[in-house]
Amino acid sequence: MSIESRQGVPRIVVTGWGTVNCLGNNVDETWAKIKTGQSGIDCITHCDTRLLETKIGGEVRNFDPVKVFGHKEARRMDRYSQIVVASALQAWEQSGNIVTEDNQFDTCILISAGFGGIETISENFHIMIEHGPSKIRPMAFPMSLNNMASAQTAMQLGIRGINFSISSACATGSNAIGEGAEIIKRGDANVAIVGGSEAGMVDLALGGLNSMRALSTRNDEPTRASRPFDAERDGFVPSEAGAALVLESLDHALARGATILGELVGYGASCDAVHLSAPDSEGRAASHAMRRALQKAGIGPEQIDYINAHGTSTKLNDAAETMVIKKVFGDHAYNVPVSSTKSMTGHPMSAAGAMEAIFSMLAIRDGLMPPTINYEHPDPDCDLDYVPNEPRAKKLRYVMSNSLGFGGHNSVLVFKAWEPGQV
Repeated sequence: MSIESRQGVPRIVVTGWGTVNCLGNNVDETWAKIKTGQSGIDCITHCDTRLLETKIGGEVRNFDPVKVFGHKEARRMDRYSQIVVASALQAWEQSGNIVTEDNQFDTCILISAGFGGIETISENFHIMIEHGPSKIRPMAFPMSLNNMASAQTAMQLGIRGINFSISSACATGSNAIGEGAEIIKRGDANVAIVGGSEAGMVDLALGGLNSMRALSTRNDEPTRASRPFDAERDGFVPSEAGAALVLESLDHALARGATILGELVGYGASCDAVHLSAPDSEGRAASHAMRRALQKAGIGPEQIDYINAHGTSTKLNDAAETMVIKKVFGDHAYNVPVSSTKSMTGHPMSAAGAMEAIFSMLAIRDGLMPPTINYEHPDPDCDLDYVPNEPRAKKLRYVMSNSLGFGGHNSVLVFKAWEPGQV
């Protein structure tokens, strides 16, 4: 195994990205809609919603897994695997990496999910109730496993390095990025394919979230339902998505002449250890994750130009995240634009951190902060600059991306503009 050796800690850069989500089936299509403030939320068609309180969501549309994988392989993947493995293939192709016998163990894969294959679980549960356990699909058990998207990505590409999944609810995609970078830094890989996925548009998942009172029931106006930081928010809007990135050590990327899309300079993670779903009212662990990410990046809070917030559109989360930002940034919090792209994508849960990492780097690349759409009624508990309703141009050097998950999982990433002259 050929792994670079150098003094100090390797710098981590991004050389590929891909996504399949409710706004588009690739990064360019998705970003074009994000920049113009378009919503991907509509009535749910993937399952029967007649008995559900929430009937709206962000569904992936016009995606044909058979065209990507062929009929046989597509049938062996749960929907969560299909959309994120397709995203990983997009990212890998863009990166220009090629798998050979000499380097097949030099790439790690951390493709992760929260629910895992809940569509397969739900489908086969109904089959068992109606027809008995002998009628359960032969591949139902492995298809439903949380690690299967990571394994399927390896099978598609012939990659035999470190491979596992991380599950930390809505922080999953962000944790996968941070931990993939750490694997490269410790010398166990040159390259990492990282990301997250969620495809939970089934009655079992949606009914459970409704029981928690976590979801919006603004069914009559789908595109206006996700309204992070707005005083009239009534819960998050569920969505499905896959998102993946290719990380590399800077030396490896430069040696092969790769196009570098951005640099990951900071990662912090923590756990509230307080409640199954509610954030810590004092924000102790979330603020620790933010401070640790800044420390790893070697910068102060005043150097962050924009924050891509977790911003789910729930009463507790948005107020708690606002409080934590003020706790970490002090008076400077009022000078830092903060926006939530979930106002357009809904909340793809385990895919959110990876998808929003891509948006963060695109914001740097284009000098354009995406808006928080549907922001109409100021909330006294949410009093920062949320880039309301319209995108805003600004030269960006450092961007923070927050992910805060059920169980109190917090993951924070800091990205920096790629500046070739500072190698």
